[in-house]
Amino acid sequence: MSHTTNRPVRPKAAIAAIAAIATLLILAACSDQQAATGDKATSAQEGTGAETNTPSVLTVEIVTPTTLPWPQTIQANGTLAAWQEVIVSPETGGLRIAELLVEVGSHVKRGQVLARLADESLQNDLHKQQAVLAQAQASLDKAASNLRRARMVETTGGLSAQSIEESKINEASARASLASAKADLAAAELKLRQSRIVAPDDGLVSSRSGVLGHVVSAGTELFRLVRQGRIEWQGEVDARQLSEVRAGQRASVTLPDGQAIDGRVRLVGPVLSTSTGRALVYVGLPTDSPAKVGMFGKGSIELPAQAAVTLPQTALVARDGRDHVYLVDKDSKVQSVVVTVGRRQQQRVEVVGGLKPNARVVASGGAFLSDGAKVTVATTPPAAPAASGNSH
Repeated sequence: MSHTTNRPVRPKAAIAAIAAIATLLILAACSDQQAATGDKATSAQEGTGAETNTPSVLTVEIVTPTTLPWPQTIQANGTLAAWQEVIVSPETGGLRIAELLVEVGSHVKRGQVLARLADESLQNDLHKQQAVLAQAQASLDKAASNLRRARMVETTGGLSAQSIEESKINEASARASLASAKADLAAAELKLRQSRIVAPDDGLVSSRSGVLGHVVSAGTELFRLVRQGRIEWQGEVDARQLSEVRAGQRASVTLPDGQAIDGRVRLVGPVLSTSTGRALVYVGLPTDSPAKVGMFGKGSIELPAQAAVTLPQTALVARDGRDHVYLVDKDSKVQSVVVTVGRRQQQRVEVVGGLKPNARVVASGGAFLSDGAKVTVATTPPAAPAASGNSH
């Protein structure tokens, strides 16, 4: 008797289906890996292109620090005063002011009549002295005639020796009286001339205190003059600055309205004030300047020139209370650096720290830049700076 065992039979179609599914899964995995790799490569390529093609934000000119001979300056404050003041007053007193001939602000010449005093009494005194002189001259003539006659008879014995001696004495006394009368007449003439108040020198009338009709005393101030119209600036400097100032140095004084006047140091004060510790420097100004006595002015005194490293003022960018400049590297990218500035002259500024001598600096437009920005460097260099000018 035979037995038959039942075993499962896998058809060939099922096996083929399973193999096909496995193959599809493997292909899908490979495709995903290739896609990921392709995306990374594309991203890297795109990033490199973006970096390579970064656009320029500004076209700029490049300058390098320039060394120029610049004068050093001392800054000071002070007032404007007359070079010398002249007080005009009468030399004779007890007379009334009859006429005032000039006003404040008048320019007068040496010897010009400024005022006239009433001179009627002086005219009378003059006439009296003229009469006294004539009388003294007559007395001298009489005494001289008597002496001549006495000498003619002196040898004959017609007159005594005493009479002849008296004639000599009378003649000498009459001669002395004549000399005294001449002196009194000269004094009367001088007083009459002194009734005309004249300017002792050229100048500008700065004040007039005389009043018409007032009876003045000798020495009473009638006018005050700025001698020769010369005004000077008296600047205050400390001991350290004083040691550097010399007569003849150039100076510039700025008036309250902003006008600048050139002058020269006339005199350096020999002593310092015990209360302020400062000394005065006297700077003479042109006579035709708009400066007025009593004004306050700011001034600068030029010292011998020294070398200064300079840049155009347009290269500076003020930011956060400090001065910056932008440097351009070999890749045309900019980087800001802080610099320390000093004097300013015309359109340039002295750089005293924070910059190398061969630095490539953006000449202008720094306010539109930021660190790392790319720029286009212009091929035309800026004009060369001038080496002269007044410092401020």
